[in-house]
Amino acid sequence: MTINAPAHLPDVELRKTLVASNYANQVLQQQPEAIQSDFNIDQFKLSLSLEDIRALTQQVLKDISTEPEWMQVIRRLRARLMFRWIWQDANQLTDVVTLTRELSDFADVAIQEAVNFSRPQLVEKYGEPVGDDGQVQDLIVIGMGKLGARELNLSSDIDLIFAFDESGETTGRRSTSIQQFCVQWGQAVIRLLDTVTPDGFVFRVDMRLRPWGDGSALACNYVSLERYLEQHGREWERYAWIKARIITGGVSGDNLLRMTRPFVYRRYVDFSAFAALREMKGLIEREQIRRNVQGDIKLGSGGIREIEFIVQAFQLIYGGTWRELRVANCLSALDQLGQLELMPLDDVEELSSAYLFLRRLEHGIQAQNDQQTQHLPVDHALQQRLAESLNFSDWASLLESLEQVRDSVRAQFADVVADRRVQQRSLNLEELSQTLHRHLDDEARVQLQAFWDSRLIQGLPTLASERLQAFWPQLLDALLSLSEPKAIQTTLLRLLPLIEAVVRRSVYLVLLLENPKALLNLVRMVHASPWICEELTRYPVLLDEFLAVDLYQLPSREDLSDSLRQELLRIERDDVEEQMRVLRLFKKSHVLQVAASDVLAERPLMKISDALTDIAEVVLETVLQLALAPLVARHGWPLRASNYRENLNGERANSAHPQFAIIGYGKLGGIEMSYSSDLDLVFLHDVDEQADTDGEKPLSGFQFCARLAQKMMTMLSTQTLDGRIYEVDTRLRPSGQAGLLVSSLHAFELYQQKSAWLWEHQALARSRSVAGDQTVRDAFEQIRLAILTLPRDPLVVREEVRAMRQKMQDHLGSSKTQQENGFFHLKQDAGGIVDIEFMAQYGVLAWANAEPALAHYSDNVRILDALATAGRLSRADANALTDAYLRERFESHRLALANQSLQVQAADWLDTRTTVRALWQQLIDPTAD
Repeated sequence: MTINAPAHLPDVELRKTLVASNYANQVLQQQPEAIQSDFNIDQFKLSLSLEDIRALTQQVLKDISTEPEWMQVIRRLRARLMFRWIWQDANQLTDVVTLTRELSDFADVAIQEAVNFSRPQLVEKYGEPVGDDGQVQDLIVIGMGKLGARELNLSSDIDLIFAFDESGETTGRRSTSIQQFCVQWGQAVIRLLDTVTPDGFVFRVDMRLRPWGDGSALACNYVSLERYLEQHGREWERYAWIKARIITGGVSGDNLLRMTRPFVYRRYVDFSAFAALREMKGLIEREQIRRNVQGDIKLGSGGIREIEFIVQAFQLIYGGTWRELRVANCLSALDQLGQLELMPLDDVEELSSAYLFLRRLEHGIQAQNDQQTQHLPVDHALQQRLAESLNFSDWASLLESLEQVRDSVRAQFADVVADRRVQQRSLNLEELSQTLHRHLDDEARVQLQAFWDSRLIQGLPTLASERLQAFWPQLLDALLSLSEPKAIQTTLLRLLPLIEAVVRRSVYLVLLLENPKALLNLVRMVHASPWICEELTRYPVLLDEFLAVDLYQLPSREDLSDSLRQELLRIERDDVEEQMRVLRLFKKSHVLQVAASDVLAERPLMKISDALTDIAEVVLETVLQLALAPLVARHGWPLRASNYRENLNGERANSAHPQFAIIGYGKLGGIEMSYSSDLDLVFLHDVDEQADTDGEKPLSGFQFCARLAQKMMTMLSTQTLDGRIYEVDTRLRPSGQAGLLVSSLHAFELYQQKSAWLWEHQALARSRSVAGDQTVRDAFEQIRLAILTLPRDPLVVREEVRAMRQKMQDHLGSSKTQQENGFFHLKQDAGGIVDIEFMAQYGVLAWANAEPALAHYSDNVRILDALATAGRLSRADANALTDAYLRERFESHRLALANQSLQVQAADWLDTRTTVRALWQQLIDPTAD
């Protein structure tokens, strides 16, 4: 080979470079002086950082004002960089990871510079693109495929999607829609990068991964993209969006990418990804036959794509649970799979080595002529040059190593896509059906046959019908694992409506089919709790959350907050209906998760109540923020009051201190929430009620707070097809139903001091602040403590508590007939939960003046402990009441899960009732039976 090159380039390294690449030789002939200059500066041995690449690019583009000039200089820079990268690769001065990262960094910079260069011309023509929210819009460029994963080849196409945040129009005299503005913006970017000129191209641009592919609008807005993914996104697109990465767009781009994560990563261990991969494998095999791609190291059997599919399948399956797997880069994801022990380390190392080998070979193929191809050369001379450039003695040696790599990939790919149903023990449907029928009575058999004969089942699409037929024997096997024959029939009949509810969205059947543990858990929970089954049947979408990986764990407060925040980020700020839908499903799904943990892990009662209370508090804090934002945007902030602070006259409330708080009473206040608890709420503020807010449409401070409270009530309690978030009761506010919905701190304090009945102070003992401004919450706690520690005559307190308890029992307790038939209401009858609550409240009101510690806690268990610590109850009596209280509450939780009333057999509770009534006589009513 004749080498015609500038002086001072090392002959050996230059020869290897030119053996590896005809394209490198072309660049050398076209830009000899530039290549010589680059070599003198860099020695071609140093890696380039993103900052280095950005500086090089911006240097050559400096002062460029016309499109032809811009296209020329960046293409010449690209050619010089390609020569450098081919030199490094041919002479083993770099590695695959570094090379692909530098190539991807250059693509990022080129895209960003193209976006920046093309914008001013469009703004001059149409004006600024301003969204409906008043913000200037940016073009969001999403890198997909190898660009998104920072894995670009030496001659890769770049896969892009263009998007924008808000709809709207531009501000110029020739106004146009923001979509049309961004379409033209995107076209300009493609033209700058993709157009082939005498100097070549920068990157070939492929836009086919956008929603609806070719023929659709070149740019779509946030909402359109979200709707597309929710309603039309296909399984292969989940694989594609794993590699998505924002290149331009700032915060709007980051929010958009977060919006796509629930589409990609399910909230449970998503074994349906295996089924999808099996279907894709069939398509791959047919494509390989049709296109004869066995010589293609990417698409052929044992090639790069099979490695990527293996990794992505595991990411889709476990990424909803393990956030560490939500990475775009293939090697990084493989490393995480090994660290999390989701794949054996030997398999991880084998696939990583295979991936690096195949990618290096891919670079060698593409370096020859700067072409996007993965086909092995058929020309003998090119084969020998490729083998030499990769340090093989001959072509046969290279092929031998390649086949060894492909065999290892084929074996792992076959194992991953293998039908896991076949790997389970073989199930005989006929035998299972005969066994099941022996456990069914005549009525149950009729119901089962009616299920199969129903129009719904008979009219199922082919795919859904096939999945149901495959699922049925697994279901029967799980049902027959129940020990009691009656339980088998009961559980089957409960499950049939659930199956009818989900069978058309048969991905749930796939999930249960491929994850026998999830199916067994579902059968166990439906057996234990018809309430769980009814909730899932009524709202099948809850299965997304309910079939989470770890139903044995209770959600933490931090996880709850983060989960709800992430879900709400995907919703338009003014889409109240969608916000309410998300809140409803969030509350229901997490309550079901707690119930599942209760059933499966037999969690302590106090932990269950804590978790249910955390869910309510997270919802309340979020609803407050959602209700507050549009009010502030429209009306501005109110003035702070100065009742409890000094020198605050004229200061405004703000996002950190909105001067509004939510007080929880009853079960919420006592941290004793159950599965169907409503919320007893009181709303307090500390603003100047007479002064106006500072917005465009001012309101008085009182009107502002009243609207805020009413908006929250609407969001929480509006009934829709998805149910409501919570039932809300505000009758414990000052003056009850006749009083204002929201009170100032000052008015609340005056009411408690001068007008409240003793029963309202009883209720205050079970109250605490649960959301809102911490300064207002602290002020409430001071008021609460002051009221509860007022001096009171214990005899007067005793009589009023006794009288109130009698009224409640007469109104809500068991009827005389029920009592005669041996029934006992766990909550309302003598010896029940309310007796214990009233004794605790009596202790607080009667003795907190002398023992302030009694007023510190709002939950009954700690109040009883405080009474014992203060010597007002013996430790034995306090423990006896606590044990009775926990036992009765535990049973009430169990009955709620079983959808049964709190009426139980009195004989079973004789000892507990006797203990409670004896202490009731001692503390409250010596004359009680």
